[in-house]
Amino acid sequence: MDLDATFAALADPTRRAILGRLRAGEATVTELAEPFAMTQPAISKHLKVLERAGLISRGRDGQRRPCRLRADALKDATDWLEGYRNLWEDRYRSLDGLLDELKERNGRDE
Repeated sequence: MDLDATFAALADPTRRAILGRLRAGEATVTELAEPFAMTQPAISKHLKVLERAGLISRGRDGQRRPCRLRADALKDATDWLEGYRNLWEDRYRSLDGLLDELKERNGRDE
């Protein structure tokens, strides 16, 4: 998985909205274009970015070409972010400890 491609795809609010819609289930380009004030070709460009990043796949069902979310493709990005979440949680715990220590010290000084 290419994290740069994943984060570049996720950087656009239209693409995030498309992924949000696909969480509910597969949809065609026409269905995905409905809530946006843009043409189907413009939506198709967004879909190509999402597809290149591995975040969606497109199938064929007769005449339909439904798009599907590939949630597993977000795992590498989630794993990468998780390391930073752990870092900040550790820092907040340290800060909480320091604040508790200061409160205790101030309580004794009064």
